[in-house]
Amino acid sequence: MSKSFLDCLGLLVDIDVQRYARHISLPQVGFEGQRNLSQSRVLVVGAGCLGSPVLLYLAAAGIGHIGIIDDDCVDLSNLQRQVLHSTATVGQLKVESASNRLLELNPDLKVTTYGVRLAPENIESILDAGWDVVIDGTDNLPTRYLLDDACFLKNIPWVYGSIYRFEGQISVFNYQQGPCYRDLFSEVPPPQSVPSCEEGGVLGVLPGVIGSLQANEAIKIILGLGEVLNGRLLLYDAELMNFQTLSFTHNSERETIHNLSLSTAMFNDDAWCMGLTGMGDVDEGETSSGGMMFKSISMNDFIKRRDTGWAPFILDVRSDGEYLQARTASSDLQIDHESVLTMTDSIPKDREVVLLCRSGMRSQMAAMYLIQAGYDGSFLYNLEGGIMAWQSLRPEEIILG
Repeated sequence: MSKSFLDCLGLLVDIDVQRYARHISLPQVGFEGQRNLSQSRVLVVGAGCLGSPVLLYLAAAGIGHIGIIDDDCVDLSNLQRQVLHSTATVGQLKVESASNRLLELNPDLKVTTYGVRLAPENIESILDAGWDVVIDGTDNLPTRYLLDDACFLKNIPWVYGSIYRFEGQISVFNYQQGPCYRDLFSEVPPPQSVPSCEEGGVLGVLPGVIGSLQANEAIKIILGLGEVLNGRLLLYDAELMNFQTLSFTHNSERETIHNLSLSTAMFNDDAWCMGLTGMGDVDEGETSSGGMMFKSISMNDFIKRRDTGWAPFILDVRSDGEYLQARTASSDLQIDHESVLTMTDSIPKDREVVLLCRSGMRSQMAAMYLIQAGYDGSFLYNLEGGIMAWQSLRPEEIILG
């Protein structure tokens, strides 16, 4: 028998060939790749909205050791999107419900549960358990910044995911000396400026899409496969069935992280502590990529201010096709958010600018680009709800078709 055949026999000893046959048949995975998956350790922070699909697909893929952090219990309102749990587990700790479900799916797993909230006092000991990848399923910014800082200090890559209403974001941070979360979101938004899933709502299938993509990135990292979302932010719009990717790099102007003091301060801030709810489904509200933070304005506030004489520059950053379908006569300029920097000669720097997209996510990215180009963030306003909010409250101002 050839040496390669004997090597394959050795790999088969601890691999369920029947279970993982479709992986093994992939040239990019094979026996060796499947064994790498079986020897890997992945920590998932949050067993709720995003954690549900992440955990199910990691277990199905044969990740050898899965860690789960969550201090919440299953609630009936979770089941519209948290498909890992069931009606029978309502009231049960999510880590317990999750562990039982994963072992039903794949009894060869090792599952470690932490029925606690990730916090400055426990994150170092938890990360010291030797995780290869960490996956973010959190729903609050203090935890997310803490996770970013701790993973940076311990040199662990982590997979970011965030959802809001019909839109989601995914990226990979701290991978092979790549950018961190703080490079993309360098300035922390004000406490209580971030809407919760309960306040804003979320399409039930959206976390399934984003969570599956997070699991995909983690598996690619472990296998050394393909192009990881390193220095790239993937945006998904479920209504338009549209994917877009934004590139970003290290932000040399942000404060360098030497310890957990910055993120710990958020946990010690009473205003932020009020927002430390469960783990699962939220997206940043106001944000920036360094320098002065841009502002967020609701359609109601926009109408009130406009009715008293406010006349900002209206910048629509949707695609040409979207603009032709529905637009406001008040728009001063329309340009796709990815191309906004090509039109800076037409976007004033000495006048307040209101940016809008379909529901408010791409306009955030456009505002970040403008700030990077030297615009004063205090002059920039992101219209919450975008053209959808405008059409809801002022339909007579919308031009269709």
